[in-house]
Amino acid sequence: MTPSTPPKKQWSWRSQAFRGLVYQALALGLITLALWYLAHNTLINMRARGIQSGFDFLLQTAGFDIGESLFAFDSSEKYWRAFLVGLTNTLRVALLGIIFTTLLGTLVGVGRFSRNALVRGLCSAYVEVFRNIPILLQLLMWYLLFTELLPDAAEAWQAGSVYLSKGGINFPIPIWAAGHGWALIGLLAGAVGAWIYRRWAFAQFEASGQLRSMVLLPLALLVLGAFAGWLAGGAPSDYDLPKRGEFAIENGGSLTPEFVAVLLGLTVYTAAFVAEVVRAGIQSVAQGQSEAAAALGLSRGQEMRLVMLPQALRVIIPPLTNQYLNLTKNSSLAVAIGYPDVVSIANTAINQTGRAVECITIVMAIYLSTSLLTSLLMNWYNTRAAIKER
Repeated sequence: MTPSTPPKKQWSWRSQAFRGLVYQALALGLITLALWYLAHNTLINMRARGIQSGFDFLLQTAGFDIGESLFAFDSSEKYWRAFLVGLTNTLRVALLGIIFTTLLGTLVGVGRFSRNALVRGLCSAYVEVFRNIPILLQLLMWYLLFTELLPDAAEAWQAGSVYLSKGGINFPIPIWAAGHGWALIGLLAGAVGAWIYRRWAFAQFEASGQLRSMVLLPLALLVLGAFAGWLAGGAPSDYDLPKRGEFAIENGGSLTPEFVAVLLGLTVYTAAFVAEVVRAGIQSVAQGQSEAAAALGLSRGQEMRLVMLPQALRVIIPPLTNQYLNLTKNSSLAVAIGYPDVVSIANTAINQTGRAVECITIVMAIYLSTSLLTSLLMNWYNTRAAIKER
């Protein structure tokens, strides 16, 4: 018998697949036509009113300073570099906010299941309070706490070499040397060792049921790797220490009140939603799993870490992705308290150049790109965490 060949696709209007392709092509064409019409009409109206257009202004001198940036910037730099500063400031808040939000939200969500009534009550109160206050008000609240309640630089609160004042948080930073580069290499090597160890320990746990350290020992490998690299690089120990100046705290590193207010506001607000996502994910796991873990003699912490949370991940990750996206987009509200993110830079560029359409397009492209990248990474992680059917 000859093997049967699959039937050929029929490219006729009676084919549902063919009709679907036609409808999709028509929809894509209409969307493209609408976008072209909007862009063409906008350009005609701008020319009629004598408004310049184009992105050539990015190569012009910005003519303004930026108070906070990860790299040097002054008024003689170009506009494209100013937008780059705004992008790095936005990403700094978003990445740190995602990390702190995940940690705080997970702790609060797990705390909702605590057997201690006080812990449960505090976690519930935290969620209800911070989830129901608008994020803009929370940003303003944290900013006012820094600028109104804290003392001036001359009377800054001091804890060792760390200063807290209206000017922000000032702290010592190491003076860069070759040894710090070796410490980073050692940290990377320790991270690789920790990853290999965790995979081995998890395989041993699945094979024999013997539980090994999954947190403390990997952390110890990271610290030992960085310490070994620091020693190999000559153990540099010079620090740039902050000191009181006539009008401000000088030298050392600093976190401005605007940055701290944005980071705290976004973290505290979004963590309340993440806590509810974690709580819902844990509640989705069958009660029998908890009873089985208790029957095996696992402690309450081991039950949550080894049984409940891994199974809850498939429910937690999709809504958690939405919260990460919301945090990144809500960072645009930082303009209300003067933090120089990409929206603030765009506003200044619009006022100076009049290129409103171009600046808004750049901001939209930045937030679209960061959101799509976040979704891509979280979808990849969701695929890895999903239960594989046999």
